[in-house]
Amino acid sequence: MSIDLPALPFAKGHGTQNDFVLIPDADGAWEPTPRQVALLCDRRVGIGGDGLIRVVRTAALPDAGPSLGIRTGEDEGVEWFMDYRNADGNTAEMCGNGLRVFVAYLEYLGHLRLGDGEVVAVGTRAGVKRVRRDGDLFAADLGPWRVVGGADAARAGHDARVWVAGEPAHLPGLRIDVGNPHAVVALPDTGRLTAADLSRPPVVEPVPRNGTNVELTVPLHDSAATLGHLAMRVHERGVGETRSCGTGAVAAALAARVWGGDAAPDLWRVDVPGGSLRVSAPAGDRLSGESVELAGPAVIVADGCVLTAAPEAAIEAAGAFL
Repeated sequence: MSIDLPALPFAKGHGTQNDFVLIPDADGAWEPTPRQVALLCDRRVGIGGDGLIRVVRTAALPDAGPSLGIRTGEDEGVEWFMDYRNADGNTAEMCGNGLRVFVAYLEYLGHLRLGDGEVVAVGTRAGVKRVRRDGDLFAADLGPWRVVGGADAARAGHDARVWVAGEPAHLPGLRIDVGNPHAVVALPDTGRLTAADLSRPPVVEPVPRNGTNVELTVPLHDSAATLGHLAMRVHERGVGETRSCGTGAVAAALAARVWGGDAAPDLWRVDVPGGSLRVSAPAGDRLSGESVELAGPAVIVADGCVLTAAPEAAIEAAGAFL
């Protein structure tokens, strides 16, 4: 038995090697099922990607409105919606690397052309996000963020316990919400970071209702630096370890600002296995804010057409590894 999957145009893109299957569906003609998403994202029987992004006009969405983060007033007229799904087929609020790749794909398709400094608004399940052309990069304002545990968590430096495979005991983690959930852990050195086993999902307590991304970080700057510098690895919910995570890089920088106190930098470089990202946080409150910017590259690698559906048995077998 095969899964019903129509012939579909697609593209493949990545941001610091966080890769995505992109489906152009401006008129909202295709609503993917979780199995179809898992098929397309599978690296053996599909195209392969950390997630799937459907490019759709907000006007084509039958339930466009507050439930999708599209508000009335100033956000009316937001033309494009980023329908993001994790590789396991489940919907997700947002993806920082995916947001930049989404805008690069809109340019590739000829739907827009941003000059340096120009901005486009994009609808996501975490609200409307604005992406600016910054030379060869795209800089995305990810909007509101917060330290989930507030002042008590900031004083303690943590509000979660994280078990990572191979570690002898739990590690303290700080929960950060950047429109999607994160638990950030600081490690003492890059040796521990390299040795960490992220082939299995870390266990986080309190248990997140909808799962969470987990970031392992090591500071690489000295205490007097005006530019923060972190090394990071990440396990993404519904995906596994990825080469990069944009919202994870932001969460890591925000957590490091809490740990560093008032003297901590507001501008950060975050090195991930797939490259480097820039995080810019407004000066001021370390516990919450209305804006934080993520900047990095976005590349469209290829386009083509999905011609056939894989047998359902292959998807069942692949699902064991997603």
